[in-house]
Amino acid sequence: MEVSVLAAVNVSILAMTVIFVVLTILIFTIQMLVKFIPYEEPAASQKVSTGSPSGQDDQVAVITATLAAHMGKRPDEFRIVNIQSR
Repeated sequence: MEVSVLAAVNVSILAMTVIFVVLTILIFTIQMLVKFIPYEEPAASQKVSTGSPSGQDDQVAVITATLAAHMGKRPDEFRIVNIQSR
């Protein structure tokens, strides 16, 4: 009985050591990557605007389908005409 407990403790210590060594290697790897390849924010011209009419049409379609499923009605029984963001 004593041998199996000692073996279990040894395996546990070995497993924890391996895990912490791997985590340490990952931390230093990520730090080196951040140092050599810094994050660059995309330019303002590349950003996608969310106020486009087609985007609002998609939102209206999703909200209409969700309300129809929730109320148990067909989507053509009611109409959403305006969505305002807060």
